[in-house]
Amino acid sequence: MGTAWVTGAGGLIGSYLVSSAPGQTGPWTVRPLTRKEFELTEADAVRALFHREQPDLIIHCAALSKSPECQADPARARKVNVEATERLAELSANIPFIFFSTDLVFDGRDGNYDESAPVNPLSIYAETKVAAEKIVLANPKHTVIRTSLNGGRSPTGDRGFNEQMRLAWEKGEALKLFIDEFRSPIAAEVTARATWELAAQGKPGLYHIAGAERLSRWQIGQLVASRWSQLNPKLSAASLVEYAGPPRPRDASLNCAKAQGRLSFRLPGLTEWLAAEPKDW
Repeated sequence: MGTAWVTGAGGLIGSYLVSSAPGQTGPWTVRPLTRKEFELTEADAVRALFHREQPDLIIHCAALSKSPECQADPARARKVNVEATERLAELSANIPFIFFSTDLVFDGRDGNYDESAPVNPLSIYAETKVAAEKIVLANPKHTVIRTSLNGGRSPTGDRGFNEQMRLAWEKGEALKLFIDEFRSPIAAEVTARATWELAAQGKPGLYHIAGAERLSRWQIGQLVASRWSQLNPKLSAASLVEYAGPPRPRDASLNCAKAQGRLSFRLPGLTEWLAAEPKDW
């Protein structure tokens, strides 16, 4: 059996990739890599570990993913999201490499974006992801997976969009959620399953993996709030017209038909997924 590195194993998607690995990986033994034990921006350490362990697959989830942090420190965002990715992609020149990107690479003017749609990033975070995508896809052995808002139970309890909402309500905070900003939310468990299936097929390229349902932030909030009525969740509707921060895509919903055609299961919408999940999700 070969070795599959999973970077960002302490995060949401990374942790689900690790926990679902025994039933999904086929020829790979999973090696989880977390920031505590391994700093991806330290070039010499990365090269040394790669040459020592000689992984047969790398799934790269680690990133500086909070847009406000990227806006505040573009140099750090580029170092983490672009330069670290470039280093791993170079080391993985002769093996499969899977990089996680985002629906935010689009400007949101159209929605329902498929893999052929032109990118037009509006934020520093999205710009770094576009730059990293170009590096990764320059190698025909490599894969980019764009995903949307992911939910679930993370090791730190604060990575999923559902966890962030719940934490705010536990503090008695009220959430203002946009009625005119749309995404394709998905459970990280589903994202992980789809990723392992694509990896096992050995069909590299660009794929969209997201939920089958286009939902506004307001609709997402209502779905999550309905599961936490004991917290007396407070939320109110707002509009992007009122928003004064960095630019945000109005409709970043994804068309996942390409990936769906390769998967053994249907990518569910968030409403369907929640209906079948335990109440503490």
